[in-house]
Amino acid sequence: MPNVKPIPDGYYTVTPHIVVKDIRRAVDFYKKAFGAEERFMMPGPDGKSLMHGEMKIGNSHVMLAAENPQWKSAGPLTLGGTPVTLNLYVTECDKSFKRAVDAGAKPEMPPTDMFWGDRFAMVSDPDGHKWSIATHTSDPTPAQMAEGMKAMCS
Repeated sequence: MPNVKPIPDGYYTVTPHIVVKDIRRAVDFYKKAFGAEERFMMPGPDGKSLMHGEMKIGNSHVMLAAENPQWKSAGPLTLGGTPVTLNLYVTECDKSFKRAVDAGAKPEMPPTDMFWGDRFAMVSDPDGHKWSIATHTSDPTPAQMAEGMKAMCS
């Protein structure tokens, strides 16, 4: 038996696995919005619909599963929201935010300079997943971040 790596090349310890209504449509959106690269698609038992997909955004893999009541697998729209946000670090927050919105993402927060040192924005995708888009712009000290948070919350 060949020696198989427990973590495949190119993957990290944590890999998001998100649930969407239509994998093909979702991957096509992510290609337009975030420059995703399609990696793998697995048809379901009917041979027509997809049950699993994988894509890569930047250097990170994202797996996708189709909604399936039998497996109690539902996406944010079916559930009525999500407590999870996927964070994208990019070289140009403003351009990436515009690209996502132009592709059909719903703007949640425009690009803003944040107290923790990121230019930061948020969007929701057509399946209801929340994505933050950030470019790291400075390295504030913990004291500067505390002061910045205090100012933001007042």
